[in-house]
Amino acid sequence: MLIALGALMVIINYIFQHLGFAPVYTLGFSQYLNSHPSIHFDYTANLFLPRIGVVLTLIVIYFWINLFTIPQCRRKTYKSFFIYPWVLFQLVLLSYMLAIVVNVASYYAHPAWNNYGEFSLFAWFGYDENPLTDLWAGFDRALILLCVYGIYAGIREYLIHRIESAGVQRNYQALIANQVAASLCIFLLLPSLAAAFHIINDDGIYRAYFVFIPSVIFVYFSNTYWLFPRFANTPGISFQFIWRLAISTFLYSLPFVLFPHRGGVMPNMLLMNWIIQLVVITPVTWMLYQQRKDKIRALRGAEIALSKSTADLQFLRSQINPHFLFNVLNTIYATALLDGSKRTANAIQMLGDMMRFMLDDNHLDFIPLSSEISYLQNYIALQKLRIQDSDEIDISEKFTVDSCTHAIIPMLLIPFVENAFKHGINSNEKSWINILLTCDDNSIRFRVKNSIHKDDANDLERKHSGIGLKNVKERLMIFYEGRHELSYTATEKEFIVDLIIKPETNQS
Repeated sequence: MLIALGALMVIINYIFQHLGFAPVYTLGFSQYLNSHPSIHFDYTANLFLPRIGVVLTLIVIYFWINLFTIPQCRRKTYKSFFIYPWVLFQLVLLSYMLAIVVNVASYYAHPAWNNYGEFSLFAWFGYDENPLTDLWAGFDRALILLCVYGIYAGIREYLIHRIESAGVQRNYQALIANQVAASLCIFLLLPSLAAAFHIINDDGIYRAYFVFIPSVIFVYFSNTYWLFPRFANTPGISFQFIWRLAISTFLYSLPFVLFPHRGGVMPNMLLMNWIIQLVVITPVTWMLYQQRKDKIRALRGAEIALSKSTADLQFLRSQINPHFLFNVLNTIYATALLDGSKRTANAIQMLGDMMRFMLDDNHLDFIPLSSEISYLQNYIALQKLRIQDSDEIDISEKFTVDSCTHAIIPMLLIPFVENAFKHGINSNEKSWINILLTCDDNSIRFRVKNSIHKDDANDLERKHSGIGLKNVKERLMIFYEGRHELSYTATEKEFIVDLIIKPETNQS
């Protein structure tokens, strides 16, 4: 968008010059024609069309890279190693095409006659006083230009990927990225507009603009989205806040070094820029932050609530596994045929308790740990019913939670147990599942170990998509961010999952 708008402004400026609404520098042409009276100068052929051609070529290459080249790299399906040499070939081919267009445009424009006045785009590709004598003229600079843009596009795609995979913070990070992009667009368009339409002709103003404004932009985003939120709950002004503010504003004042004066970098100007950022810009960003912090917090709060609701809904759906319920009912039926109604009644009661838990307790944010354990015990007991007794299968569970009063979010632990039964039991091989839950004043520790077997293609429950594990990670990030540890360990024969939670004591 930024490149398209910039190109559009350049074309509009060329049209205004052609219509006589904007000044155009042609003194060099006049001087050359006075010494070469046999040569005729035509504004359209020698100035207007060559410049328009180069700009349009840049636009075509820009859209080609973004609409064809980058999507080929981003494609996940049918992607092979050969896509990278193909992309490199496209980059080389586009660079050569750009160089050829500038070469041809230079042949008709003769920018050397005008000392390259009004031909700043041509100068990017080198000064060519004899165009079309070397068909590779300008290729090296064109390749460098497209490589620089390729690096920028790669960084952009990486940031987009990070935002898309940010989970619950996706919308918040997208908000920051959009504001940064808008600020960058405005920052670059303002001087381009002023230069294109000759609104400002003083180079000193442009130099000051590119020295001071980047520092302002850096300080604003750093303070608004990093420094101020980090110390929002800290009473008063702490030393940690002061030294971070001083160092960050000093670093953001360093763009001044990139635009030195003729006499070199002036330390007093650097110091002045730093003081302005620290004393003037920082209070302004604080006032802006105070005005917008409620909106930012509201966005993050709504985002977390939406993610929580979505995760809970998906989790509830994932627990009602029709294949599992079908197998349980078949087990109950078989049990009734074998030994009467006692075991059947117990199985039905456990299944009813599980359904009641899903309907009554699952919508709560937190439940007693004992309720979660009861659900686990019922689930394990029902799974044992449908597994034939065998010396090759060992299922054990141990819950050491005496005097534990912690609360936990509902159905947090069941996905790990469900996954263990799904992949850990094979009636034809030695199989085991070991479940251990311990609790103390500071933490809840949960470990599940199960054997590993090749998936049975005829097991309908194995085909059931285990979205529960994905949802439990999202719920951990929502309710226990910074207060949980989840790790997986896999060997050739065993899979182990360890979860440590540090609950808050005031949950209920």
